[in-house]
Amino acid sequence: MRNIKLLMEYDGSRYDGWQRPASGARGMTIEEKLEDVLCRMDNEKVEVIGAARTEAGVHASGQVANFHTGTDMSCLEIRHYLNRFLPRDIAVLEVEEVQERFHASYLAKGFRYEYHISIGEVPSVFERKYNYYSFKRPDVKRMREAAKYFVGEHDFAAFSENKRMKKSTVRKIQEFGVYGDEKEVLISVTGDDFWPYMVRIMAGTVLAAGRGEMAPSEVSLVIEGKDRAKAGERLEARGLFLTDVFY
Repeated sequence: MRNIKLLMEYDGSRYDGWQRPASGARGMTIEEKLEDVLCRMDNEKVEVIGAARTEAGVHASGQVANFHTGTDMSCLEIRHYLNRFLPRDIAVLEVEEVQERFHASYLAKGFRYEYHISIGEVPSVFERKYNYYSFKRPDVKRMREAAKYFVGEHDFAAFSENKRMKKSTVRKIQEFGVYGDEKEVLISVTGDDFWPYMVRIMAGTVLAAGRGEMAPSEVSLVIEGKDRAKAGERLEARGLFLTDVFY
């Protein structure tokens, strides 16, 4: 069996996230759409492995996946087939045959996400599916000051909404950048791993600092306190993009 690696992008607006429901019931997920097309291509059941389990409404410009197949189609033919039959809001950018041991999820060393916040007197109708709108203009300098407290290895329990989370909540953030102009603020976060809603809560926390709702230095206390109630709001999914997976 061949092991095929995919680089993908998708508009997550109408999907229930990447992963099919744990119950086994059918849903509206990226994984299911991709597997449906691959099953037709292979004429047998195909299981797709995604690097990141993006949440409902979250987009991706750099998702990585892999699957095993017995097809003799070339990588170019596979790409053409997938893009012909997948919905128009899912696209396969690159197809590559890789070693048998490659596993898109287990071998991932890190991820980069971007969160987009638009600013202005009137929300843009063209950006409404891809940006969070802030009616109050945030202070980017304060946001950058707050962001620096996230960098490094910390226990990020305060940024989880799963009270029964069994896995360790210690993560390492390599980079947390905030970039802004008159119309938009871009938050870029790179780390070794993230759980559901984590980036959106972190973005909401630095935005709260930018709006003057908390002091930038309070982020350190929030991390140390491990109390979700002290962190910022969970921002909407529509502003979040998975941009890179590192191996």
